[in-house]
Amino acid sequence: MARVYPCEHVSLDFIDSAPFRFVSTVDLAITPEQLFEVLGDAQSWPHWATVITNVEWTSPEPRGVGTTRTVSMRGNIVGDEEFIAWEPFSHMAFRFNQSTSNAISAFAEDYRVVQTENGCHLTWVMAIKPNGLAGRLGLTLGQPVMAWLFQRFLHNLRRYTDERLREEH
Repeated sequence: MARVYPCEHVSLDFIDSAPFRFVSTVDLAITPEQLFEVLGDAQSWPHWATVITNVEWTSPEPRGVGTTRTVSMRGNIVGDEEFIAWEPFSHMAFRFNQSTSNAISAFAEDYRVVQTENGCHLTWVMAIKPNGLAGRLGLTLGQPVMAWLFQRFLHNLRRYTDERLREEH
């Protein structure tokens, strides 16, 4: 069993004040309701966020603030997440409560959805506070590549939701 490190139990204001923030956006040809269905589907995440290998909801439905799940990622990183915002079809956010990586002091993600004429617009913010100088240096040097990668995840999400929509019809 891998060692687990506690993360700061941050609130929503961390999303705006984190030392490292990555903001990505995408227009999707699905409704906000359909997007939340995709985001609620544990099996969908590895299809578009390719760093993720498994998602497991660890608290019962209905989902809301306080809902938990465990996310496994490449590099044998596992994060135990807790949702800090849940407004169906418009906003969800979660934080890491603990992780198998000691490089993360605090971590949160924020998903904001706005209905558009042709579907919806998603703004995704990843907020990170690294642990120690090495983590800060790594994130500083890696920022351009990470920003590109996270935007690519949303392009993957658009491709995934387009395919899923075609299969449903």
